Amino acid sequence: MSYKVGFLSLGCSKNKVDLEVMLFCLKESGYNIVNNIYDSDIVIVNTCGFIEDSKKESIDEILNVINLKQQGKIKSIIVTGCLAERYNTEVVKEFPEVDAVIGIGANLDISNVVANTLVGNKISKFPTKLELPLNGGRFLTTPKHYAYIKIAEGCDNKCTYCAIPIIRGPFRSRKVEDILKEANLLAESGIKELILVAQDTTRYGEDIYGKLMLPYLLKELCKIEKIKWIRVLYCYPDRLTDELIEVISNEPKIVKYIDLPLQHCNEKILKAMNRKGNRNSLTELIKKIRNRIPNVTLRTTFICGFPGETEEAFNELAEFSKDISFDRMGCFAYSNEEDTAASMMNNQIDEKIKLHRQEILMNEQNTIMEILANNMVGKEVTVLVEGYNKEENYYFGRSQADAPDVDGRVIFFAEQNPLIEGNFINVKITKFNYVDLIGEMVGVNNELA
Repeated sequence: MSYKVGFLSLGCSKNKVDLEVMLFCLKESGYNIVNNIYDSDIVIVNTCGFIEDSKKESIDEILNVINLKQQGKIKSIIVTGCLAERYNTEVVKEFPEVDAVIGIGANLDISNVVANTLVGNKISKFPTKLELPLNGGRFLTTPKHYAYIKIAEGCDNKCTYCAIPIIRGPFRSRKVEDILKEANLLAESGIKELILVAQDTTRYGEDIYGKLMLPYLLKELCKIEKIKWIRVLYCYPDRLTDELIEVISNEPKIVKYIDLPLQHCNEKILKAMNRKGNRNSLTELIKKIRNRIPNVTLRTTFICGFPGETEEAFNELAEFSKDISFDRMGCFAYSNEEDTAASMMNNQIDEKIKLHRQEILMNEQNTIMEILANNMVGKEVTVLVEGYNKEENYYFGRSQADAPDVDGRVIFFAEQNPLIEGNFINVKITKFNYVDLIGEMVGVNNELA
């Protein structure tokens, strides 16, 4: 009998890549991978444990799958990922209905773990984080036209609010040749957009080559003919060097989109976060980026309500965000994570104040987004086709300004039918709906065909 494995992938794209490696191992061992957990014998819950909200979501999904097992609809539950790694003994204790709880270092042993659970064995396995594989085959869970590629694992930045070094261990880059080999395989499988991820992509290569190697890696990836777009996420501001800015600006395949999580702009708060810079230095960096990369899309993330954030410090952040007018911005209320340096700081901020400050920033950003969207009306954009809504007869896709899952999309109407997922076409924008642009197809983009 060939058992069916369903999965839930929570959290970030880096966690998704880990799941894809595990699914590949299972497929190679003869298991059938299915998209619907309700049609599976085994369910893998690949959890996130980064902040409080993501932990709650992971726990809710575990409980949902336990309910399915109690109804006799599935045979086995495997809990993996960051929550399992960070709270291993707690997860084992609190969820006795779960058949296996494994840390990230056990990912390559997933086939053996699943086989053991099917014969009634309970498994809990937490080897060193350093056994998490940097390479391996993948069973892609993204659409056929784009894929994430993880260029490094772990983090050494030691931001005081962040539990990633605790969960994922030290920063480890992959070798250039291994990344290029994987990228070529992805290109041959039909991938058009390659999205580079790591906890800090800009630090890539420093640990194994003795210097920052992201510019070199990007230029090598641009040589892969079938890859049309290359997107870089999670850039650390201190390492956004002139060389990297030049490569992003000059290489046509690299989309003009920079994800730059700044977290704050107040110098005292940044120092307390163990991050460098201040409002002036960050403003100058952004001016440099915009001057050297015309029409660049800038995405950032802020944390409000960090311990010791005064009204004055928050107001500086709000003014900075408004002055810069980021193209994309996300804001999180500070999450007090145990075992981090910030969790032991004095002057913790009341939860209501944190949420109120988050609301202020996001409301202002919504106004900025509406202005930016309105400015796009009448312009043409290149769109990567992602799907078709049969009920309302429209297509949808993404422009260079939109990363999957976190940004908006372009909705468009086309007389030419059918359009194929993964095609590049040109769309004239006629209106907008909040973050989504709406328009009409004006032709195929022959340069990217």
